[in-house]
Amino acid sequence: MASLNAIARKLVTRGQGILAADESEGTIAKRFALIGLPVTLESRRDYREMLFRSREAMSKYISGVILTEETLEQNARDGTPFRELLAETDVIPGIKVDRGAFPMPGSRDEKITEGLDGLRQRLKHYAGLGAGFAKWRGVIAITSYAPSRNGIRANAHVLARYAMYCQEAGIVPVVEPEVLADGEPGDHSIQRCEEVTAETLEAVFKELRLAGVDLSGMLLKPNMVLPGMRSRDRVGVEEVARRTVDTLRAYVPAAVPGIAFLSGGQSDEEATAHLSAMNQLGPLPWALTFSYGRALQTSALVTWDGKDENVAAAQRAFAHRARMNSLAALGEWRPELDLAA
Repeated sequence: MASLNAIARKLVTRGQGILAADESEGTIAKRFALIGLPVTLESRRDYREMLFRSREAMSKYISGVILTEETLEQNARDGTPFRELLAETDVIPGIKVDRGAFPMPGSRDEKITEGLDGLRQRLKHYAGLGAGFAKWRGVIAITSYAPSRNGIRANAHVLARYAMYCQEAGIVPVVEPEVLADGEPGDHSIQRCEEVTAETLEAVFKELRLAGVDLSGMLLKPNMVLPGMRSRDRVGVEEVARRTVDTLRAYVPAAVPGIAFLSGGQSDEEATAHLSAMNQLGPLPWALTFSYGRALQTSALVTWDGKDENVAAAQRAFAHRARMNSLAALGEWRPELDLAA
């Protein structure tokens, strides 16, 4: 457990965060559609290699990368294993281990994440490949009739079982209960998000304790408290930060080393601004940092455009976004820094 705590604390090193590069084929197809790039084994490899070889970003601002099973065992174009590229910049490889969210029997449009079958054996394999942490996402949607207490409880229970298996294998579990901002209909208020996030976190930590999970050897990857994407609410950065931190203070034990937020449908700048504002509300019992995918990658992806001659420019765009979020994790980001770039 001491080694798990050390890994968890390294992942939330001051001024560093986690790159989520664990997009499913469906998700990366949507990303590549922005630049008209076909999804192939080679295009996925080249895109991720461009990110992983961005030495400025990876060495200064990124502590860990969430990979897919494919990427954990994949090589760069010149044959160098991606794991070696990450090791060169002292970045911890992680692995997404859930199999996705599926309709939950007996519910009305709620989902339960699957993938526990065979997980113990898979985690042993991933640990042998050098994975230091793992991620499992539970999805909580807000509608006029959801989430139900059973939907929250079921996802919390699965997250706890996953975390227990991870720690048994010597892998730090990143526990991701996501209250969706962009689900359907997505018109809920920030107050409703706050209530559901509170109920979800309360259930998750109850199940984690019952499962015997060592809270000092895990990380939390939650949503921020936000109105739905199609809500009429227009709230300021300070309100999002205050509501999110108040909810975390009420339900996340101080034993947890760190909280690495997902971006949850926010623009790049919004995700950065909210994180920075939260870090200005300290002192806090845990480190607050980022675990972004799209909010770290979009500018780099568009700049890259699938072309070798654009790799250097794309890496500069990635390094800029990573630096902005590093500053946010320190509470030092300012809008003019993005405007200047």
